[in-house]
Amino acid sequence: IKNDADADVIEIPTGTTNVTVAGSLTANGLEVTGTSKVQQTKEKMTISATAATGTINYDALTQSVLYFTTNASANWTVNLRGDGSNTLNSIMSTNEALTVVFLVTQGSTAYYNSALQVDGSSVTPKYQGGSAPTAGTASGIDAYTYNIIKTADATFTVLASVVDFS
Repeated sequence: IKNDADADVIEIPTGTTNVTVAGSLTANGLEVTGTSKVQQTKEKMTISATAATGTINYDALTQSVLYFTTNASANWTVNLRGDGSNTLNSIMSTNEALTVVFLVTQGSTAYYNSALQVDGSSVTPKYQGGSAPTAGTASGIDAYTYNIIKTADATFTVLASVVDFS
């Protein structure tokens, strides 16, 4: 192992089969080629006392689950993006997929996700079962899961599903 103190880099020679880190390892990114084994994964989540209505910007760089805890007050549009400064197109490569979940609390009048956008452009998702929802589930939590697949520059296929938790 070679430590370059000026660059804060530790090189691990090729051919090394095992590396053990005692404690925590913080990295700006991780790319694994080949097979990997993961014991536990935690996802970033945002919980907000907000009602689903209007256009909701879903920032994939800051959360993988977004949970609105106040009853939805109208049908809404979800705009999937990287964050306020980055497009989803700029953070994904072609042939990559990203999965996010939007949890929506429903009151006695249930509303639903009526439109979907990626970076502000309309996308028609392909819903599990073949039909987009036309209503939410009253007095429960609807879980919308979006699997976003980048098929070309600024071109996305979105597979979606909605599950009722009540």
